[in-house]
Amino acid sequence: MKFKLDENLGVRIRQVFLDAGHDVQTVRDEQLQGRSDEVIYEVCRLERRCLVTLDLDFSNVLRFPPEPTAGIAVLRPTHGVSLDVLGMLARELVVMLASQSIEGQVWIVEPGRIRIHQSSSEGRP
Repeated sequence: MKFKLDENLGVRIRQVFLDAGHDVQTVRDEQLQGRSDEVIYEVCRLERRCLVTLDLDFSNVLRFPPEPTAGIAVLRPTHGVSLDVLGMLARELVVMLASQSIEGQVWIVEPGRIRIHQSSSEGRP
């Protein structure tokens, strides 16, 4: 799977995805740091890369609809941000991706659970 890590995630988190065999680029790789959330969203959509971020703004499905994307994963540490906690959340995401597709969805990844935003149109005829 193809991922784009937001500028708030570094080399250690990238390695979690690489170790699992994924294709990973970062906002820094493409010199997009400091660009608006809308630009990051659009680049990910066009590249068909799942965005992985700490930015809660991307969980707003009205502003950033997940349906036309390869997915959006928002990492949400509950007791402070540390490299160890972020690594744990990234590993939980990778494990879940082995059995379920994130495409077209927003996943909120918290310690011990992943909340999945279900589109209001899913399951309707």
